Amino acid sequence: MMLNLKYLFCLLMLCCLSACNRDPAGKIIPVNDFFKSQERMTYRISPDGKNISYLMFDGKDQNLYLEDVNTGKSWQVTNIKGKKINFYFWVNSTELIYYRDIDPVKRRSDIFIINKNGGNLRQLTNNEKSRIRVLEDQLIDDKYLMVSSNRRDSTVFDVYRLNVRNGKMEIAAQNPGNITNWMTDDDGKLRLATSSDGVNETFLYRSAENESFRPIMTNNFKTTLMPVAFAPERRNIVYAISDVNRDKRALVELDCNTGKEIKVLYSNDSVNVTDAQYSRKSRKMSFVVYESWKKEKYFLDDSTEMLYKDLDKLLPNTESKIIDRDEAESIFIVRTFNDRNPGSFYLYFYKTGKLKKLSDLNSAIKEEEMSPMKAITYRTRDNLVIHGYLTLPLNEKAEQLPVVVLPHDGPGSRNNWGYNPEVQFLANRGYAVLQVNYRGSAGYGKVFSASGFRQWGCKIQNDITDGVNWLISRKIADPKRIAIYGTGFGGNIALNALYAKDHNYVCAASNSGVINLFSYLKSIPPFMKPNLQMYYEVIGNPLTDVEQMRQSSPLFQVDKINKPVFITQNTNDPNINSGETLQFVKNLQKKNIPVTYLENDGDFFFGKNIEQRQKLYTALEQFLEVHLKKK
Repeated sequence: MMLNLKYLFCLLMLCCLSACNRDPAGKIIPVNDFFKSQERMTYRISPDGKNISYLMFDGKDQNLYLEDVNTGKSWQVTNIKGKKINFYFWVNSTELIYYRDIDPVKRRSDIFIINKNGGNLRQLTNNEKSRIRVLEDQLIDDKYLMVSSNRRDSTVFDVYRLNVRNGKMEIAAQNPGNITNWMTDDDGKLRLATSSDGVNETFLYRSAENESFRPIMTNNFKTTLMPVAFAPERRNIVYAISDVNRDKRALVELDCNTGKEIKVLYSNDSVNVTDAQYSRKSRKMSFVVYESWKKEKYFLDDSTEMLYKDLDKLLPNTESKIIDRDEAESIFIVRTFNDRNPGSFYLYFYKTGKLKKLSDLNSAIKEEEMSPMKAITYRTRDNLVIHGYLTLPLNEKAEQLPVVVLPHDGPGSRNNWGYNPEVQFLANRGYAVLQVNYRGSAGYGKVFSASGFRQWGCKIQNDITDGVNWLISRKIADPKRIAIYGTGFGGNIALNALYAKDHNYVCAASNSGVINLFSYLKSIPPFMKPNLQMYYEVIGNPLTDVEQMRQSSPLFQVDKINKPVFITQNTNDPNINSGETLQFVKNLQKKNIPVTYLENDGDFFFGKNIEQRQKLYTALEQFLEVHLKKK
């Protein structure tokens, strides 16, 4: 009997080894390969084009490094222990400014300036009780930065001139209490501001800093008006992404004297403009980015179009994005990616047309081992068109597959085409992955966005369910093997799914999911209070929408849940109440519901949280394996 057991054990091990070492199309890839932290990140180039900079980890310490563009020689600039640099930039060709964490939970940082050789380090701010952010990363008169800070009043951000030579801050504009955004022109002069009463936004303008701001236009928050840059030769004209008097966003010219739109640079009735690039060197708009099932460019400048055509030839079958450039716009840092590859960073020399590879975002990922992400469209029960993405496991027929539905976080975000480590991890484990841009998602116009207001747990839930039924009707999904997993508001959707009337889910998983909408609204920080009425419009009013908000808060619906649940939470997440999540878990356990519960104290996707990521995704893999009962 003992020999037989040994034989069986060896046979089992051989089968496992065979499964793990089969051809690339069916290879089981280690969990951490999908979620590796970048060794080098946040590349920037000096204004004179002589040096590139980047952040790099050494163990758990993250520091700033430089490399000579011509010689390739590199050196360490900072020597920080146990703290993270969460943002930095060049202020001139010899100095850099960086933010160093002092309280990552409350998102507070101190600002430092340092020479590129690592010398003359100076601390510019001490923000133990306040937050500060740079409005424009250019020096004025070789010494001033325009910054905003809530040091005077925690609920509002004033504008200051920060002297980078001595750290002194002079107030440049005091917030009367309702300003939510400030904007400078090309010369660093404060010229635009946005005020809010919680529902309506008013744009304020002045032609010079010695004048008072005056209102030029008021819109409901459902309407978007995002200034991009001032027209250099016409001081009263601003380029802006706008859906004023239209459903989809367009790039327009706006006259700040009258508040009137005077020219449309690009519009399309079927797609949204999501971004626009302005060139400081040529002093004009270069292109707009619009998004259908993937992001595309419409060029407004011939030389920029030529540049991207050259990049397409050099980097075929991939998307290219310029993330930084020198002042002469002759050397560029380029980021590439596609749906099966997180991509790489390159240095592109425009005059010679040459590329130099800097690093991969994740060298463990092999494109041929990943699954393509396909766009899908279906109609809901109330005849609304919904877009999304379906990713199938490699070399599997699209028939009777186990499915994991992956609703995105929200409100106001969306799924995008591109490499997603969670999607590829799940597809590699044999699951079809469904991502749905449910009503309320960004990118489909303001009517579609508004259709999701106050619909958490209601029509939003129906959109997800209708997507699952669409898969079942086409026999892609096995109706007895469907799970749902989400983060944040995606976690709220996942848990709500278990007590929806017509669901097909056998289990649900939530990562830092919102389980109580009332607590989420209470967590909104003081400086965002002017937008509180907007949140009430989107999520629900805790005074008038009590029953609906309770129905959409899993914390209060434990009696309706009878399927296995996986829950993990970041105990430092300011948007959730960790005590409530723990109570929710205990209440489920009292009902004898199978619960897998994990805690962590930081973000899985940033920094060196390798052990926590391994623990999370290994546990999630086991949870799905057990409850989806793969054939």
